Formats: sequence, C-alpha cells, structure tokens
Amino acid sequence: MEFCKDNGGHIIYTFSGLENKISAEHLKAGEVCKITGIGNSMTPILKSRQPVICIPVTKDTILAKCDIVLCKVNGHYYLHLIWSLKPGDRFLIGNNHNHPNGVISRNNIYGKVVEIL
Repeated sequence: MEFCKDNGGHIIYTFSGLENKISAEHLKAGEVCKITGIGNSMTPILKSRQPVICIPVTKDTILAKCDIVLCKVNGHYYLHLIWSLKPGDRFLIGNNHNHPNGVISRNNIYGKVVEIL
C-alpha cells in the first residue's frame, strides 16, 4: 500500500490525536493518522508523547509479531506491541516491559504504526 509523502519523506496524515476512541474512529474511516501516546509502557521504543504515524488496519493488512498497533483491549486504547499471533486471527497484545494486556481479534486493531516521529 502506497501513501503520499511530504518533501521530508514523511507520510502525510489527515488527523492528529491521542491513543483513544476518536483516533480509532478516524482510522476505521480509512484515514492516516498521527497519534500520540502518553505513558512510559513502550520505552525505549516510544517515549511518552512521541507521535507516530498509523495506517488503517483492514482485513488485508499484514500484522506480525512486534508490530506496534493502536488497539482496544478490555475497554482501553493502547499503542502497544503484538506479542504473538493466535489461532482465528487473534493477537496477544502487550507493552514493552513484559506486561500483557490480553488477546484481541483483528476487529479491535485500528491502526498499524509505520513511522515513529
């Protein structure tokens, strides 16, 4: 999948927000988003308030172990890692400090990080 880039080589986004339901809705609508996570659960990969570019996840998006995704686990929105793939198009999600969040389906993964800013 190709995305438009600016003169600096960064992917152009149409929405900027936090790791929350609003950002998830924009991704579900097919928009590329700049998303800012708050907290230290992903250090040193991501620092608190370090923005990332997320592309929408569709049924055709390839998701793999160690991808960072915007997802919803147990009612909470996270920019966290896919720890492993489970049968039935399900994924174990967790942070970068050995804390699992839970297993979710693809329907609860809204965006895939393609660029760390």
